[in-house]
Amino acid sequence: MKTNPKHRLPGGYVAYVMVISTAAILTFMLIFAYKRALLSQSVQSDIQLRMDYGEKEDVILRSIVAITPNRAMRAMQNGSAASGAARDSLRWQNIFADAVIQANAGTSITTDGKKNIGQTNSVSSNAGDGALGTTNLMFGNVHGAASTVYVTPGINRTASTGFPEALVSTDGTVNTNDLVYPIIANNKNYSGLAAKQYKTLQYPAINFGYAKPGENFLAKRNWWGFSMDLADHDDGLTSAALSRRQFVLSIYEVPSQLAISASSFVNLGKYKDGVDWNNIDISGNVFADSAVVEAGVTLPGLSTRSGLTLSRNATVGGQKFDGNPFQPGVREQFEVANGGYFPISMPSESGRAAFIPINRGEDFFDRHSVTNDDETNTLSTTRWNEYSSGAKQCAMRLDVTKVTAGTSPSPTEFRFEYYKGGSRRSDLFPPIQGNATSLPIGFVKVANRNETYTFTEPVDVAYGTTSKLYFKSGVSGAITFSDAAFGWSGSGTRVGYYRPRVPFTTAVGPQGRICVSVFPERFPKFLAAIGGDNVTVNHSLVVNSDYRSNVLVKKPSFPAASGDFGLILNECANLSSFTKGFSLVTNYRLYIGSDFNTVSIAAPAAYSGTLPYYPPCSLFAPEKRFGADSSPYSVGVTGQIGSLAAKDGDTPARPLDSRGINDGLLNPANTTMNLRPLIDPADLPPVTMMNWLVVIEERRREFW
Repeated sequence: MKTNPKHRLPGGYVAYVMVISTAAILTFMLIFAYKRALLSQSVQSDIQLRMDYGEKEDVILRSIVAITPNRAMRAMQNGSAASGAARDSLRWQNIFADAVIQANAGTSITTDGKKNIGQTNSVSSNAGDGALGTTNLMFGNVHGAASTVYVTPGINRTASTGFPEALVSTDGTVNTNDLVYPIIANNKNYSGLAAKQYKTLQYPAINFGYAKPGENFLAKRNWWGFSMDLADHDDGLTSAALSRRQFVLSIYEVPSQLAISASSFVNLGKYKDGVDWNNIDISGNVFADSAVVEAGVTLPGLSTRSGLTLSRNATVGGQKFDGNPFQPGVREQFEVANGGYFPISMPSESGRAAFIPINRGEDFFDRHSVTNDDETNTLSTTRWNEYSSGAKQCAMRLDVTKVTAGTSPSPTEFRFEYYKGGSRRSDLFPPIQGNATSLPIGFVKVANRNETYTFTEPVDVAYGTTSKLYFKSGVSGAITFSDAAFGWSGSGTRVGYYRPRVPFTTAVGPQGRICVSVFPERFPKFLAAIGGDNVTVNHSLVVNSDYRSNVLVKKPSFPAASGDFGLILNECANLSSFTKGFSLVTNYRLYIGSDFNTVSIAAPAAYSGTLPYYPPCSLFAPEKRFGADSSPYSVGVTGQIGSLAAKDGDTPARPLDSRGINDGLLNPANTTMNLRPLIDPADLPPVTMMNWLVVIEERRREFW
């Protein structure tokens, strides 16, 4: 076989310019694609980093809401001003630092989180993960002070647009401490209003429906402005440049003002004997810690802290809910169909909000359960016991200080404290009976021996010398001051004296119970006789047993034991003299022995509430009974009803139960209740239950 070695394939050539050009184009395209991929990755990384910081900030804000009210309470308690770790923990700097720690904001994913997704040994490439240990790089004030000042307190300043109205304080301690600690104090007030006065404010835009967003409610708003930028802590590492955001942290002091308020588990709809509510008219929202809402009940709105059980046939906000009203989508569907307000709510739904009822339980009724000596050296000028206990807020104090011996003791001495010339005065009042060797306080001369004086109303009278006196109590008409009339014997210059009737005494009450009787209508004249300030100052009364000073005086128990004292409220229909209102607080069982507050008075100027206007009143007792001599046939209640009952497992409180003197429930058919919220500050009585509403809101950038 032969081959032809001279045979060649066709010749060709290579265009080097074309090859190089094509390669360059492909290289440039590859580089461009790579740069775009890097840029896209950088943008995604920056977006993810911003999202990460945003989520961290949101959790931190929630933690601030949870931490701050506790620190504000502690600043009012014993020893909070003493130097050391306990005081330092109350500083705004440490509140913010603790919020960062509580939110676990130093890392994007926890160790447990990695474990749950099977990435225990993974390494995070998030440059934003860090200790976040330098608080003043992340948090700061909004009024241009040094970086060591973390907040701008809302007192004594003309705040710029977007901030709330500032409060006013003339107390140097409050003004200094509020810059460093969260201070709640009675001497922080609105300009032009007296201490502890509240104002009509607009309810914040949150889902917790103590009121509707934008609706008027009564409160005092303590607030502090601050700014936050977490990225500023590690911007050298992350190169993230976030906008610093401004926030307003508010603690609203909210006196109880709803138709029904209870800081415990309550039943709404049935009395204790299982009978359905009857003749109950409720306007405005209802608040409870948790609640069972029975079938057939109609409520305008319901707010709870811990949840509720809602019957399918109960109506709230004009609608019946089939199942759990907090299931996803239920709120949204309702708001679309009904215009935006969901009538059932919990504060946990609002994220940056918390609602805290100030409930001292039995301590609210008993000022001797904690003494003033128990609280000293506090950061706030208002001590916690005085702030949270209704008994300690009362202007007048009546204590049983001595009792008879034996198994059935009876009061033999009262100590009555009241304001006189702006200062508190204390006097002892043994019962007016028999004779005495000195003239008790309040008696004035009215006649000489054998003269007659006519009294148009019952009074207490005395006759004798300055060292020997005989008494008669509750007499009226023509009284002759003579030896024979009073059974007086001896020598010396005898004259007659009188005093308006004492507004408290002892009596035998229902079922033979020894009781203290209180007569509010007598206080104006009696206070004038003893030189006390009038009832615009002495407008509230606490009645307790001083068991701390005398071991023979027994502390009342709950429920009331057979040997415990009771309190009978009589002569209380006409309280028109109490133009600033009247409050009674006691840890005794309370018997309402007559009509209460049934005489209207002229409404204050610019009053926007319900007419006719009655003096604002409140009665606080662990147990109340209607009637003193016998149970009434019918009872009518207008106003608000609250419960300070403690949580008692699965047993609900029933604040609308009405009982007679023998402890039995009154016939529901004869009980009428017209319950409505307070809408004007002039409706607030001297003593109320208190709540705190804690909210963080962002100040919109257009206001900067």
